[in-house]
Amino acid sequence: MLAARLESTHVSDGFCAPQFELPEPLTGKIWTLDDFEASPALLVMFICNHCPFVKHLKKDIAKLTSFYIEKGLASIAISSNSIVTYPKDGPEYMAEEAKKFKYSFPYLYDESQEVAKAFRAVCTPEFYLFKKDEQRKFELFYHGQFDDSRPSNNVPVTGRDLSRAIDCVLSG
Repeated sequence: MLAARLESTHVSDGFCAPQFELPEPLTGKIWTLDDFEASPALLVMFICNHCPFVKHLKKDIAKLTSFYIEKGLASIAISSNSIVTYPKDGPEYMAEEAKKFKYSFPYLYDESQEVAKAFRAVCTPEFYLFKKDEQRKFELFYHGQFDDSRPSNNVPVTGRDLSRAIDCVLSG
């Protein structure tokens, strides 16, 4: 995955969360989409350790997700970067990152990049918010940014865009 040089690709209406089976380097647990079946909504974040845009948001991502997990939101983060190109995005560093920032969500490793392809994720950070549809599938509700803040634009990090979408999903 590349950072900053690519725009997110459009995901069509009706897009449902693809199945996945990915390891969490911190715990060694293998996670699947079915692990979140009991949740009314699922936030999937494509992040990595080295990206300056992700680094700019990490503390706030941890804070925002922790707040909403307590309200019933399921959340995961996935790193799909090549460790050949970005060695610091490897599993051992992901586990350190998860501990350092006290992630309340699983931070999963997509070594083959197949899961990123299934989601059509092309950059970091990239946020996908799914809500349960009538058939009890996770259907895409929001695909976009955390907020308007960037490492060099002096706009405060608020999480406004993502938190508005989460509020809509969790309020019914």
